[in-house]
Amino acid sequence: MDRTDLIQKAKLAEQAERYDDMADCMREVTEMGGELSNEERNLLSVAYKNVVGARRSAWRVMSSIGLKTDGSEKKQQMVKEYREKVEKELEDICNNVLVCAAYPPVLKVLYIGSC
Repeated sequence: MDRTDLIQKAKLAEQAERYDDMADCMREVTEMGGELSNEERNLLSVAYKNVVGARRSAWRVMSSIGLKTDGSEKKQQMVKEYREKVEKELEDICNNVLVCAAYPPVLKVLYIGSC
């Protein structure tokens, strides 16, 4: 798929609130190289903000349930395992290096990774 098609697909994914798909499209755009336009940077930002936001919300819910769960060791263990699964997803998302090119410092704040 070319850059234009990926951008269009990312916009469609945004409208459908399928932010994981949107993030995948924008990751592919960044892997093509070259500096991102303002629109592309905004799409990238929206995608990852929502992808991470959904997992953060799930993590908060699991943490809250874990604090309120009393008595049942089995339930505590289930909550702990599920929270750890969400943590792993968050870690994987955050470790996904998008761009390590020598962009101006003001643009680097948009990218995840250790450039």
